[in-house]
Amino acid sequence: MTVRELAEVMKMSYMGVKQHCTEMEKKGHLDCFRRAVPHGRPEKLYRLTVKLDPLFPSVTCQMMLELLTQAERNFGPTAPEKLLHSWFQTKCQAWAVKLQKETILENKAIVLARLRTADGHMCMIESSQTGALRLVDYHQPLAPLLEKYPGLAEIECDVLEHLLGHPVEREVQEFSGLKQVIFKVRK
Repeated sequence: MTVRELAEVMKMSYMGVKQHCTEMEKKGHLDCFRRAVPHGRPEKLYRLTVKLDPLFPSVTCQMMLELLTQAERNFGPTAPEKLLHSWFQTKCQAWAVKLQKETILENKAIVLARLRTADGHMCMIESSQTGALRLVDYHQPLAPLLEKYPGLAEIECDVLEHLLGHPVEREVQEFSGLKQVIFKVRK
């Protein structure tokens, strides 16, 4: 987020937030980058670094990985991905209820980004220079699960495609050691 956006959300002065961001950047808790805007200079945005990952919810706790390993031992090699697929379907159904009133793609994406953020993804909506809609996750609570079960990336795309009603392409980008997952929505 920009300092102005942070100040608005936190109900603080611009300079107060700027000072905090500068200090957190010095400590390695924040990273900054620039994003192009249609007119004028690029915006300076701040994002959290991996040093702060423990502060955000993560569905990939050690217990979940151990349960999936146990399911594989007890029920066969496809059991973990079947369980995860079922979990994603349940999540998809719950989110679909919250999206049902939205008919415009951009509005659906905004609601979906809020839902993903509530799950710890720090998801934001961005438009590319070509005007394409993108959901960008700045935090990946599913990262350890994706490492062990790479098929989850496809399941996650399928869920987003179903909810948005448009094809979605998943891309991972790395900047300064930080990864972000970009879901490009094709109209």
